[in-house]
Amino acid sequence: MKTIKSTKRALRRFLLETQMLLGSPETEKGTPIDSPQVLQDRVRDTIRRLECVQIDPVNAVRPNQHLVLAARIPGYRPEVLDELLRAGAFFEYLANAACIIPMEDYPIFEPTRQRLRERVQPQLDQFKAIADGVLQKLGEEGPLPSKAFESDLRVHGYWDNVSAKTKATSHVLNLLLDAAHIAVVGREGNQRLFNLSSRIVPGELQGRKMEKGEALSALLDKYFRAYRVFEPSDPRLGWQRLSAGERREAIDRRIQAGEVVRVEVEGLAKPYFILASDSGRLCSHIEAEQDGIADDDKDISVYFLPPLDNLLWSRKRLEDLFAFEYRWEIYTPAAKRKYGYYAMPILAGDRLIGRMDPRLDKKSRHLTVQLLQIEPHVKFTGPLKKQVLNALQTFAVSHGADTFSIEQTRLK
Repeated sequence: MKTIKSTKRALRRFLLETQMLLGSPETEKGTPIDSPQVLQDRVRDTIRRLECVQIDPVNAVRPNQHLVLAARIPGYRPEVLDELLRAGAFFEYLANAACIIPMEDYPIFEPTRQRLRERVQPQLDQFKAIADGVLQKLGEEGPLPSKAFESDLRVHGYWDNVSAKTKATSHVLNLLLDAAHIAVVGREGNQRLFNLSSRIVPGELQGRKMEKGEALSALLDKYFRAYRVFEPSDPRLGWQRLSAGERREAIDRRIQAGEVVRVEVEGLAKPYFILASDSGRLCSHIEAEQDGIADDDKDISVYFLPPLDNLLWSRKRLEDLFAFEYRWEIYTPAAKRKYGYYAMPILAGDRLIGRMDPRLDKKSRHLTVQLLQIEPHVKFTGPLKKQVLNALQTFAVSHGADTFSIEQTRLK
């Protein structure tokens, strides 16, 4: 297939459509879903269409995975995802990072599991007695949270720097999780619930053996479907440990096979790539732009995206297609932060227009926006401001707040 020539706007609108963020009557104006079964079906469908959703425990409003789903599903409730995890519809493992992944994809992650097992096995051998005790207790009583396992021994855990602070059983739980001997099956607050993988993963999936090359190829395809607009400089390409040359070769092979298409983007020196099966969808956006896409601040969708939203996985893509620089400042010293430690990009129509830094006080049921920042080049017109404030009201209510306030607004 020939190279497709596109504008930045047409390509980003295609990207937003595939990420379920291009406004439509269903997502923008749809009424919240009351039926538990319908809501469960929507959550299943959304995660499958996104391929996976990244997990993060930071809880300025709600953890990342819930904010991702709430942005796309009217009336979303966090307990629905926990119910589906307990039922075995999904599993948690490493994809883009720690992610919630449809259970049917379990076999293609075997190379990742094998790599992690080899890495953690020396420590599991070191703590064998503790690991055996954890597995036995889960077998008898699971699912259980970390606090159900007692230990006076403190060890160097994954996030300890100098001194050993982590409870030995908690560290062993993380090792067993990486090795896929156990699985997360839900949460009680911020506490993960663990159970034996053998109880969660269906037997036919556990028994489905794939050749390593076949599994890695399927994992690369899943990455392409998750990103939709991709390029070889991404070190996470294929969610594998590929060198720069191997990443280029992987894309070139797919081009030769007719599975991937090169996209030359007006104003960019280097191309992007999409799946050949998506060519028609991109071309429809190119044609729509040629026919003229109306910009109307009175009738656009506004979304507040969490720092690890699928759309934000590639910072380079944000800069290239949206002219938007984003850095999550959670690890930046407070005095050096420009936008706040949980600044969420604001998507208005097909533009990223700024950020908002929220905090939810669950006791008072009040959402405080510590900073509402609008990019200097954005004309914050009356209609656009009204759309943003209405979206903030909806965001606050949907996440358990009765009221919201804005402490500071920065327009320049």
